Amino acid sequence: MKATKQKPAQMMIGWRETVALPDLGIAEAVAKIDTGARTSALHATRIRHFERDGSPWVRFHVPHAGLAEAVDCEAPLVDSREIKNTSGVPEERLVISTRLVLGGRKWTIDVSLADRAAMSMPLILGRTAIRRRGIVVNPGRSFLVAPAGKESR
Repeated sequence: MKATKQKPAQMMIGWRETVALPDLGIAEAVAKIDTGARTSALHATRIRHFERDGSPWVRFHVPHAGLAEAVDCEAPLVDSREIKNTSGVPEERLVISTRLVLGGRKWTIDVSLADRAAMSMPLILGRTAIRRRGIVVNPGRSFLVAPAGKESR
């Protein structure tokens, strides 16, 4: 008998939502849902490469802007990709994988590390982060799902 994957129940989210990145120690951050962006991006500064057990890692600082507090993070380096910035100019960015918590659901996403100091939100969730997750984006609404560990709004 052929096993079939069960589709997740459809969840509607707004153009911005409160999410968590628990692997990075970020319990709560406001993310802009950006279906025009392929890759998600996190505001990071002081980005430094290093090796751990012969594997490439990255150490970086996520400033306080838009978060409960500033966080120093470390994560395995997944890739280095040419990604277009908000002006459409390609730039080389480091990419990590991390767990995302959105509306009580958890899954792993790729996130590029970028200087988003001039942007209003420290995190954007691109379309590959939400693709095939049973998620519908309502661009006219915000904060439609409850943050992890909190009741629905």
